Amino acid sequence: MIKRTIYSEIIKTINNKAVTVITGARQVGKTTLCELIEKELGFGYISLADPLVRSAAKNDPAEFLSLHPAPFIIDEIQKAPELFDYLEGVVDSYIKSGRKRGLYVLTGSQAYRLMKGVTESMSGRVGLISMEPLSMSEINCVDEVPFDIDIDRISNRCKSYEINTNKLYEYIVRGFYPELYDNKKLDIGSFYSDYVTTYLDRDVSDLINVKDKQKFLDFMTILASLTGQELIYDNLSKELSVDKKTIQSWISVLLAGNIIHLLQPYSEWSVTKRVVKRPKVFFSDTGLACYLARVNSAETLKNSYLKGHMVETYIVNEIIKSYKNNHKEVNASFYYFRTFDKKEIDLVILYDGKLTLIECKSGETYGKSDTRAFALLNGTKYKSGKNAIVCTTHVVYLIDSNTYVLPISSI
Repeated sequence: MIKRTIYSEIIKTINNKAVTVITGARQVGKTTLCELIEKELGFGYISLADPLVRSAAKNDPAEFLSLHPAPFIIDEIQKAPELFDYLEGVVDSYIKSGRKRGLYVLTGSQAYRLMKGVTESMSGRVGLISMEPLSMSEINCVDEVPFDIDIDRISNRCKSYEINTNKLYEYIVRGFYPELYDNKKLDIGSFYSDYVTTYLDRDVSDLINVKDKQKFLDFMTILASLTGQELIYDNLSKELSVDKKTIQSWISVLLAGNIIHLLQPYSEWSVTKRVVKRPKVFFSDTGLACYLARVNSAETLKNSYLKGHMVETYIVNEIIKSYKNNHKEVNASFYYFRTFDKKEIDLVILYDGKLTLIECKSGETYGKSDTRAFALLNGTKYKSGKNAIVCTTHVVYLIDSNTYVLPISSI
């Protein structure tokens, strides 16, 4: 089993909060980590994915909780929202008796439902963990820290850790769900076919009434081909012949299931008023995006018009994972920047009062002209950090006094 960076953060949260909530897409490894918690910390465990267990929880929440006293893990708790109100009273009772930490671990793959239930009933007593698919650092057993342009650290890291371009494309197409690495013989196409079918039948059907699942699948397929690009609801509406409100609803479903995430545009009045206001959409896993977009091999990706967008999606995801896996995303914000005349910065990181600007590229050789847009944020009210082009180069090199070209293995 691959060691997960976020596991130590989960343990810290359990030791400091009454309730720990773990959200994440289907198949990112939540249950596996719950099994570790069960084994190492002595928690009980039950999953509401089991119809009989779910029925018991829904029909008599009070009895269900009395039969499963803390410390206890309830997996897929959003399937029985009736538990939330009763759980609040149980947690309060434990706290009054002096047991204030490590009572329950709750998991779910539908972030909105889970968070809504928890925030409404147990605000202030809950620690929140958002779990992502595997990171490249986890797969290759390399230390994972929040991405920062620390040249000494990056240079030392890249001396012993390299990702060649062909291997990168293989990773992008394979994706980062743990099962694909636990079982290397597993057919990628079969895995994603089953994944999409299960997602449509269970998660999507739980959230909305989709009369035409094929239409929703068509929507996912089109959106996969748009990963790393601006989200324009009107265009999707016209292409799918459904109204804009339906598209917005479907986007919300994918966000709730952690299938996609949005990168909001960065804007400061002190910098410029003429900036794009639409978010960019990114699939949270490149393998799923490639499967939906019919990119089924590294060779196909290398020759595809989607290559640049898939590499950008990979880089943005890996950087965000490096923060989330160390539970530092609460102190960081991620944006992109684009003006109406299409001058763009792929990723803007605001962390600890400092702005870091990143360009994501699929080539190796770049110069000062490739970072002209960085100058647009010279008037920022924040402290400026070092900036970078992250790409498929194999060496670290400087292109001006504050901007480096970095290998993908620097993340």
